[in-house]
Amino acid sequence: MTSTTAGTDTGIVVDETPEAKAAFYTELQSYVGLEIGPPEPAPDLVNAPMIRHLVETVGDKNPVYTDADLAAHSVHGGIVAPPTMLQSWVMVGIEGPKRDGDGPYERMNQLLFSRGFTSVVGTNSDQVYHRYLRPGDRLTMRTVIDTISDEKTTGLGTGHFVTTRQDYYDADDQLVGQMMFRIFRFRPKAKAPAAKPKPPRPRPATTFDNKWWFDGLNAGRLLAQRCADCAALRFPTGPMCPSCHSLSWVEVDMPMSGTIHSFVITHYPQIPSFDYPLPILLVDLDPPADARPDDATVRMIMNVKDNSSDGLEVGARVNVVIEATDPDMKLPFAVLEGSNTGGAR
Repeated sequence: MTSTTAGTDTGIVVDETPEAKAAFYTELQSYVGLEIGPPEPAPDLVNAPMIRHLVETVGDKNPVYTDADLAAHSVHGGIVAPPTMLQSWVMVGIEGPKRDGDGPYERMNQLLFSRGFTSVVGTNSDQVYHRYLRPGDRLTMRTVIDTISDEKTTGLGTGHFVTTRQDYYDADDQLVGQMMFRIFRFRPKAKAPAAKPKPPRPRPATTFDNKWWFDGLNAGRLLAQRCADCAALRFPTGPMCPSCHSLSWVEVDMPMSGTIHSFVITHYPQIPSFDYPLPILLVDLDPPADARPDDATVRMIMNVKDNSSDGLEVGARVNVVIEATDPDMKLPFAVLEGSNTGGAR
């Protein structure tokens, strides 16, 4: 038989006959064993400063990671890196090299998408260590598609578990560690019709020190604070200047424009008041009209007006609109510059 759709969330018509499923699975298995892109050399050598930063962050006080004299008299004969840092040595920044958009992994995903398996969730990661890494080691990572499961049904929906294997080699091409990373690429379950209207957004927890800011939004103003004594610009709102401890301050009208500093797109857990996926932006607002050279950047958290993640990237310019979310509350929302989504203050 042929299904009408592969889940109401995708609207993709899929042939669900056993023959079609078997042919799809056979094609899917043709990607197993393929290497994802060229080998990726680590941008830096294994080094003591990064080891120190990591162990200080997680509170690992094992001196073999930081004390050269003690480590020299240990079984290791010198400083070693925590094994769990394996993946961190090959990580690159947001400006690092990007993988070709038409490689085996991307083609495998397109095949999965063709049958409605468009959602993804990470399930687990396993690491294997063959030896400790030492300062001066330079790693190279090779990644292959290790396994693709047959069709499975979980609480999230129906799909396939895809496992990639990252092999880490040293400068002598010796295997020093491996990581198995597994995701579930699935077709979401059809959502049941809403039994009742969407509830309003949660109300803010207002106090004497922040209610004025929400009152400003309801009046169509996007505000920050400036200390009346030392003129320090600040946000979030607060009763006391963190620079001079003055309790006197004045309102500052902020521009309705800025730049995306960072963002996340949330999927779970889902709160009935919101639509998902839900982009949450951290926006660097442009300087105010009375800007001073030493002003701090005012950053505000806000959603995207149309809830779309299209075009979102760090550094993108946005305009800010103030929209009513219910009869008694207004909030700021971001609109990407050039977007057709309008809005009124």
